[in-house]
Amino acid sequence: MSYLFVVNKSNHRKLPSLNPDDAGPIVRRPMGLPITAGWDTARDQTWVCNNASSTVMQCLRPLRHSGGQIHYFLNKNLSPYLPYHAFDVCPLLFSLAVSGCMVNFSDPEGYIDSSDDPPLPDGTFLHCTYTVTVYTGYGVELQVKSVNLSEGEQLSIRGVDEGGALLVLANHTLLVEGQVIRSPTNTISVYYRSSPEGSIGMFQLHYQIFRLSCALPRRPHFGEVSVLDLLPGGTARFHCQMGYHLQGAVALTCLNTSLPVWSSKEPSCRALCGGSVKNATVGRILSPSPRLGPTATHDRSCSWSLEAPTAQRLHLHLERLALEPTDRLVLWSGLDAGSVVLFDSGRGGPIPFEGVISEGPAVRVQFITDQPNHNTGFNIRYEAFERGHCYEPYLQNGNFSTTDQVYGVGAVVQFSCDPGHSLEQGPPVIECINARDPYWNDTEPLCKALCGGELAGPVGVILSPNWPEWYGEGEDCSWRIHVEEDKRVLLNVQLLNLSDSDMLTIMDGDEVTPHILGQYVGGAGPFKIQSTTPDLTVTFHSDPAGLVFGKGEGFIINYMEVSRNDSCPDLPEIQNGWKTTSHTALVRGARITYQCDPGYDLVGRETLTCQLDLTWSTQPPFCEKIMYCSDPGHVEHSTRSLSDPKLLVGTTIQYSCYPGFILQDGSTLTCYGREPGTPVWTSKLPHCVSEESVSCENPGLPDNGYQVLSKRLYLPGESLTFVCYQGYELIGEVAIKCILGNPSFWSGPLPLCRVAEAAAGSGLDGGNMALAIFILVLLLSVLLGGAYVYVTRCRYNSNLRLPLIHPHPYSQITVESEFDNPLYETGGVRKYTHTHTQT
Repeated sequence: MSYLFVVNKSNHRKLPSLNPDDAGPIVRRPMGLPITAGWDTARDQTWVCNNASSTVMQCLRPLRHSGGQIHYFLNKNLSPYLPYHAFDVCPLLFSLAVSGCMVNFSDPEGYIDSSDDPPLPDGTFLHCTYTVTVYTGYGVELQVKSVNLSEGEQLSIRGVDEGGALLVLANHTLLVEGQVIRSPTNTISVYYRSSPEGSIGMFQLHYQIFRLSCALPRRPHFGEVSVLDLLPGGTARFHCQMGYHLQGAVALTCLNTSLPVWSSKEPSCRALCGGSVKNATVGRILSPSPRLGPTATHDRSCSWSLEAPTAQRLHLHLERLALEPTDRLVLWSGLDAGSVVLFDSGRGGPIPFEGVISEGPAVRVQFITDQPNHNTGFNIRYEAFERGHCYEPYLQNGNFSTTDQVYGVGAVVQFSCDPGHSLEQGPPVIECINARDPYWNDTEPLCKALCGGELAGPVGVILSPNWPEWYGEGEDCSWRIHVEEDKRVLLNVQLLNLSDSDMLTIMDGDEVTPHILGQYVGGAGPFKIQSTTPDLTVTFHSDPAGLVFGKGEGFIINYMEVSRNDSCPDLPEIQNGWKTTSHTALVRGARITYQCDPGYDLVGRETLTCQLDLTWSTQPPFCEKIMYCSDPGHVEHSTRSLSDPKLLVGTTIQYSCYPGFILQDGSTLTCYGREPGTPVWTSKLPHCVSEESVSCENPGLPDNGYQVLSKRLYLPGESLTFVCYQGYELIGEVAIKCILGNPSFWSGPLPLCRVAEAAAGSGLDGGNMALAIFILVLLLSVLLGGAYVYVTRCRYNSNLRLPLIHPHPYSQITVESEFDNPLYETGGVRKYTHTHTQT
């Protein structure tokens, strides 16, 4: 089987690079490996990759160019030597024809239409990547016009993040007509893969460009940011609240890159240690911000000088004063060493929260501390005013109205607080009195964040106690929100920054039947949460030992009443799988569990949960066709070799036992696909057992016989051959085989050697012959005996001398020679006669 690669081209489409270096080198390839041009109908030729540095495109030769296509034909023998990333696809692991395409688009608008691709032969496995790349600073917006895919096909929309990593933006299980997907950068790709059976569906996507923009810059603590434009070239300007100084760039520019970013990091706002202000009119002096980092040094003595215009005086309002016993804050009415002391915290006495007024136009402030931290310090607001007038009032976290904009004698000011705050430590109305030396008849009030309360409006805000300052230790606050009976409460938690020993609890329902929606310790990003009833309670507890463990910044929670909605949106069915729900209605806490048909893997989370904000815990999964077998594992006392480490369909695993061990069951496993079903191995895992444990012992010798190649143990599959001595015949199997088992056994019983019938007949004829010879000898003996008597007695004196013949008949001798090697063992009966003549 060979493989076909197709690179599609069309009008207004940028061709993929055919640079050989883009394809990657061929590794560990034998020298002179041929690639046959099997699809070239005009010629039949072969060319060779001559060296190991040849690349894929050097070894792939264009065979035919027609209809905007370039065909490449690759012999299967080369497939093990190609890298998987050769064409950004991996068609080399399938046993059917594979067609791959890569199409690039660069126009600002167009269509990705699968019907534009040329028809392919039936059974062709197709996978294509369509990539849209536009100008830097622009993104790509895809709209689904139509999708008609069959079972087993895949279609996914992919983007690239700022680090270049691949992002799956959508897949075929969630694509519906009219859906819009936007890329985060100037590149988006569509990957399509046909079903293993080769069926090819249809899809059409419309794409167009849109302007990418920078993310909204983060607002610095104690500061603000104003964004003129988030598009490339736009600027963001930062400024700090009164008393803080900007550390970093005042303005950032959105840079035109593949993913637009700001020109530098967002700045921060810090309170500095000391300073000098000329022509002071209004402002704030703050205790210095602690420096961060293990090697940071801390300021221990800071001094500020304020000088108002001539003939004006300065009013200093102590908005906050929380000092350590060793800290000291001193205010002087003047810059000289002998100036009048307006306030000295080291002397004790009451704290003038109503403020102090200088005798002249200058004030000096000095702060001495051992260890600056967030929990201690001071806030002093100053303002200059002319003689004969009262100073301009100030109300943090609130507003005021006045009857006189220059605050002359008789001016009346009325105060009100921002949502989430209450008016404390002062009257809501004050008046400027005393024409000789004007002053307010009372101090400005304070607007402090509420520690609990009853909230019944359609909208509102809940702030941590003492916001925007640090909340105190040992706080126990409870806010109860009630809306109309057919409404629900939606909380928008914008900021949550607590210490690890403080806790914020959100409860659903009234005080009688509360249900905890969430408990939070430490910090958390912005989130939303909704009640299931018209009542919702928020409680906050801070650790009394907060000065030891530290405190957090606090929290900001906006709330609003919303229409009743007690269920999550329904989720679509999953292709090649099914879903089950834990509840009939998709209420909070309901779970949907997805499962795939046999032969498919679940990609994503199996179970989704309806959360408290009526959203699902994650995106639905999808089912992907399984094209691989699970690893069967290793066999003890063996090694194995794999044809493909990914264990795709068609992979073979060869097991080989160590010396001294023998393999039980088949040595080769092959992964094959099933329809329907999951790919499986052709056989079970074999075993390697010691040779001695499965060998057959020598069964012994048969009587009147011997063994050929005798030994003590025989491995399964080996045979043992038996032979009988001459004159005996074998009864049974000439050879028996050792059969593998537990324990192993011989294929048959030990044979027998019995006397042959022909041998028995020849023995009877020999006996008759011996009897005849005996009678003949006996007769000769009688004759010779008579002659002897005659000669010795009757003719004693005769000179006649006859030669005396001495016959020496040998009896039958049986020669049986036994050698160590049974191949040469012989036996037989032989008759020898030796005649000796004596004269």
